[in-house]
Amino acid sequence: MRTYKLTAYEKTGKMLADETFTAESDEAAKVKGQTLLEEQNLLDQTHRLASPAGKLLLFHV
Repeated sequence: MRTYKLTAYEKTGKMLADETFTAESDEAAKVKGQTLLEEQNLLDQTHRLASPAGKLLLFHV
């Protein structure tokens, strides 16, 4: 399992979400990150999901 980091912000820079979770692959992490964003109603906010290697898997401005 690998550890991934999901963050979401308001346009003002206020942090709305700061979550760390594990997944077996980048693809599984993308699905999990998308689900977390949907559950918290943050899809339209600035967000990013980074892999342990620093690769951006999800990104929205």
